[in-house]
Amino acid sequence: MSHTAMLVSGSTTLPPSCSGHCGSCHRIGGQAVFARRPLRVQHRRGTCQTRAAGNISSNDFRPGTMIEMDGAPYRVMEHLHVKPGKGAAFVRTKLKNSITSNTIDKTFRAGETVASATVEKKDSQFTYADGTEYVFMDMNTYEETRIKRDETWAKYMKEGLQVALIVWNDKVISVDVPNQLILEVTETAPGVKGNTVSGGTKAATLETGAVIQVPLFIAQGQKIMVDTRTDAYLSKVK
Repeated sequence: MSHTAMLVSGSTTLPPSCSGHCGSCHRIGGQAVFARRPLRVQHRRGTCQTRAAGNISSNDFRPGTMIEMDGAPYRVMEHLHVKPGKGAAFVRTKLKNSITSNTIDKTFRAGETVASATVEKKDSQFTYADGTEYVFMDMNTYEETRIKRDETWAKYMKEGLQVALIVWNDKVISVDVPNQLILEVTETAPGVKGNTVSGGTKAATLETGAVIQVPLFIAQGQKIMVDTRTDAYLSKVK
């Protein structure tokens, strides 16, 4: 059985079968702005597939946005909207080719339309790493899929983590990690009691191996909330 949700800027109703991993659902559940034109998303058990996604404005780029250029899918890694004193506004981006893993810097005109990459996302679970390959199990068919390690998502993998495999043209091209994760700090410089200097940070290694910047008062063994899209510390978890 399939379900269909019509997405219109600012609101939607998602079917119970949707895990929230599809790109449009993420933008609704999070704070990203999605396309102003209606976008039809087909939901099947365990999958979310964007059909005829059309174009997206460069003004709506967010970390994780999937676009298509020169016949290849790219993920927006970083974006910065610039409005100079003279001249037209523009958007600086860092894009990652989901096939080759190469990154490029590209500048778009503000409001420029770009083709959205039509992808399918399959609910899966990370089971284990085998050398440079990571093994995931489909939560519906229990079939295993092996994917070569990519630091973009591998640094947040831990056994049992629920993720979504991104499929483009019938090929798994990447892994979609939950936007936020609670992880333990396994290594960092000693926290200084009462040290809450605004803006002061230090490096911290998390239980998955990811290294991010955290406030000076964070100590080893504490759990924190992390934004996996930007590698940013969000809060301390009690």
